[in-house]
Amino acid sequence: MIEVSHLVKRHGHRTVVDDVSFTALPGRVTGLLGPNGAGKSSTLRILLGLDRATSGVATIDGSPYRSLSRPLLSVGAMLGGPGAHAGRTARAHLTWVAQSNAIPERRVDEVLEYTGLRDAARRRIGGFSLGMGQRLGIAAALLGDPRVLVLDEPTNGLDPDGIRWTRRLLRSLADEGKVVLVSSHLMTEREDTADDFVVIARGRVVASGAAADVTGSHRTLEDAFFALTDEGADFRSTGPDGGTR
Repeated sequence: MIEVSHLVKRHGHRTVVDDVSFTALPGRVTGLLGPNGAGKSSTLRILLGLDRATSGVATIDGSPYRSLSRPLLSVGAMLGGPGAHAGRTARAHLTWVAQSNAIPERRVDEVLEYTGLRDAARRRIGGFSLGMGQRLGIAAALLGDPRVLVLDEPTNGLDPDGIRWTRRLLRSLADEGKVVLVSSHLMTEREDTADDFVVIARGRVVASGAAADVTGSHRTLEDAFFALTDEGADFRSTGPDGGTR
């Protein structure tokens, strides 16, 4: 599982992640939600070893990401799009990523087919639409058939069909027993997909739990999200008795 415990990140005098704790469990989609600038991406960057925490820990199956010898076989991630050179083709990009972790080349064809990019395999990435770039990033994350998926805003730029495809993908991966952690600044993008929610505002967790726990007395989950991310929101999480605190 993913476990984030009392994570703090400061840039000078500014605290961007403030005592964040949560878990993401196998067989469940966990939505990491919050407005832009809430601290979601900073949390994910620390989890994936791209940044160092000021204090606290973030682990995957009990180990930090940096300790994994072939990380793509354990964790598939997409942060900020595909992260690919615009002059490369989709196939070349995925082949290079596969070779970096000794993943068989046949897996490249499998993920191209799976993400609907087979016909675009030899096109240069610079000519891709934003949605195609998102699909390429997801394809790279799936290369190692990892047990943990970490996706930052995976539906950004996708058309309605692509959004529906991504929802089905996330659900199917969780149903296979994988850990799926997905961030978004739109509650509606995760409401129909996530099993568990972690809502972050101003660097702090302001609510966590299943949909009913986060919604509380609000009419809808979306109403709760906007109320919780207001400046005056207090922390609320699921208590041991199933209530909130």
